[in-house]
Amino acid sequence: MRKELYNMLRERLKEVGGGVIKHIDLWNHNVEFIEQEDGWARPAVFVEFCPIRWNAIVSGVEYRAEPVVKLHVVTDWSGSASDASPFREEALQVFDLLDNIHEALTCMEGETFTCFDLVESQTNHNHEDIMESIEVYQCVAYRRLDT
Repeated sequence: MRKELYNMLRERLKEVGGGVIKHIDLWNHNVEFIEQEDGWARPAVFVEFCPIRWNAIVSGVEYRAEPVVKLHVVTDWSGSASDASPFREEALQVFDLLDNIHEALTCMEGETFTCFDLVESQTNHNHEDIMESIEVYQCVAYRRLDT
């Protein structure tokens, strides 16, 4: 399920805004260690799979879950969005990007998951030169052993 979902996310994200997203990868606390890592182009999206609690439909054979997936959307900070700021429009463009991402991903489904949809949005300004927006999605997932 995770492999299929990640690959589908990667393909859809590559198409957003005609290819505006420059880097897509799995989440590994990338923003926290930005000074120590090899640089990555922005905007970037990191995919975080939260812990999944599987419920047995048929014990040992078939399972169902409602996993949560966080998309860490990292952009360069464009400046203040205050009324007097000359950077106001540029600073607010991040929200247009988030809307475009949602449009590309909403209600996505594959062979092992369905009903992929937005459930929460967070904006993190705790970094100097970047802005991290976390878009939280949830879906219904299935896992089945072929017997």
